Amino acid sequence: MKMTKYGHCCLLLEISGKRILIDPGRFSSEQNSLQNIDIVLITHEHADHYHTDSVESILRNNPAAVVVTNTSVAALLKELGVTANILEGRAEQIISEVLLSAYDGEHVEIFENFGLVQNTGYMVAGEFFFPGDAYTVPDKPVRVLALPVAGPWCKLSDAIQYGLSVKPSVAIPVHDATLNDAGRAVTYPHCERELGKIGAQFIALENGVTADV
Repeated sequence: MKMTKYGHCCLLLEISGKRILIDPGRFSSEQNSLQNIDIVLITHEHADHYHTDSVESILRNNPAAVVVTNTSVAALLKELGVTANILEGRAEQIISEVLLSAYDGEHVEIFENFGLVQNTGYMVAGEFFFPGDAYTVPDKPVRVLALPVAGPWCKLSDAIQYGLSVKPSVAIPVHDATLNDAGRAVTYPHCERELGKIGAQFIALENGVTADV
């Protein structure tokens, strides 16, 4: 699997000849000009995961791309004239020859009821899991986990405990736009140390760089 990070939570997966773009949010713009995208996955409606300008640009460049998301985001996309393939709950579907498995999970609390929108994590090809803003533990083994590490709802100790619960072979930090270089230097070593105790690699991707994971 090849993976490229485009800031915060936006990831491009290249697997089995298919290109899957996940959560094109407002903290990056490089994803807007990508081409040959087969699937766009959107976990929830918050702007750091679903940015309307980005989605419109991506679909102009990739008119054949299939957008996969939940009911909440699909309703917003409909207002843009975009039809989405709804995949939520614990449903599975093969789309563009890729097996996608949905895992609805409660958005972690920011403060009381603020921002508690529908959140759907996705397992891609039975090996990569992106939880969105939730600590959902899939009922299947996860080889590569997109691990949220920072944000208004994300406490580092909870993030590490989540990673330990999932037990991935590889953890890729995401949801980290609020961390500057100093914040990453403080945060990442704790994740690497604790996940290393269970044999998991913690690999921080540089933005715009493609890596095999």
